[in-house]
Amino acid sequence: MGNNSRLQQLLDSYFKASMSELEKAELLGYFDNPVFQVEIEERLGLEYDQETGPYEMDELQQAQVLAQILKGESGVKPAMKTRVLWARPAIAAAVALVIFAAGLFYFSKSRNELVEIAHNKDISPGKQGATLTLANGKKIRLSEASDGELANESGVTITKSANGQLVYEIKGTGKDAQALNTLSTSKGETYQVRLPDGSMVWLNAASSLTYPVNLTLQTQRRVSFTGEGYFEIAKDKAHPFIVQSGLQELEVLGTHFNVNSYTDEPSIRTTLLEGSVRINQHTLLKPNQQSKFNKSGITVAEVKAEVFTDWKNGIFNFENESLTSVMRKIARWYDVEVQYDGQEKAEKTYSGTISKYGTISTVLKLLAESEGIRFKVAGKKVTVMY
Repeated sequence: MGNNSRLQQLLDSYFKASMSELEKAELLGYFDNPVFQVEIEERLGLEYDQETGPYEMDELQQAQVLAQILKGESGVKPAMKTRVLWARPAIAAAVALVIFAAGLFYFSKSRNELVEIAHNKDISPGKQGATLTLANGKKIRLSEASDGELANESGVTITKSANGQLVYEIKGTGKDAQALNTLSTSKGETYQVRLPDGSMVWLNAASSLTYPVNLTLQTQRRVSFTGEGYFEIAKDKAHPFIVQSGLQELEVLGTHFNVNSYTDEPSIRTTLLEGSVRINQHTLLKPNQQSKFNKSGITVAEVKAEVFTDWKNGIFNFENESLTSVMRKIARWYDVEVQYDGQEKAEKTYSGTISKYGTISTVLKLLAESEGIRFKVAGKKVTVMY
């Protein structure tokens, strides 16, 4: 598994003693996720070895120090300054991990009162998964399907790769240009698909993409989309790629962009990273521009594109975002219902990044820093208390 760049940045900040409270909360999210344990241990083991000298403790001394750490001795410091060298790198990494976690423990503990978790049942983050509906109506749960070939339709072989990606490959000459597939994610799911033309699409939670099984049979590569998706479109000037989202029609030739078209959002937002796109036949976007389309028309503004695409890299990225907007994202990813208890105050805005791989309490503790706001998690319901 390759290194996660954001996790490495956070660890850099920790070792430089320059972590903000926001970064501490984000890093705790990575610690909560076993997916990153090996990467964290490798990095901490490396830092530990660099900080230690040539002195090596015997097995008895190692056991004594480790036992003290595991008991949570108050004298344990998070900084890697202990002058010991463990005989086995795996032990060094494990001890470094415990020492490091001890340095963040009090930070986490001091904030627990801001988030009440009923029955100590925290909520795990979303995961990779989706449902594929074939042209004949058959539904395949991709999280349950084995890797390998899933179906063959209209001259196209559909497979699930070892890394969980849905892949379409043209194997023959298809005759049914109207055959459609639909890839849909529920709340708490995300998925990737490579279409027959080589285009890549990442689906966020609660999203749906409908497309021809064989795009090469179409004059236009036309798809229908709802929810949020990141698109990397293969260049083909002879076959424009059209994304239909409600009343918005997006035309591209070869580009990277993000579309947010959830029905509970006030507008459809299209954010461009590379190339150019045309919206409803007249509005052109340039890189780092975002359009908002609603019943009042279309507006275009300059933005930081990565703020709106970091979700596909496992990151919540908020920039001057209202609490209600933030909670809509949390509700989709953690598959929860959000309600508001008490008289609503003027909404503050939130800016910052945090891992999507932590439990819901990790994210809520970050938001609870706003004065007068607390959260209660009971089952699948999150209550915002003013």
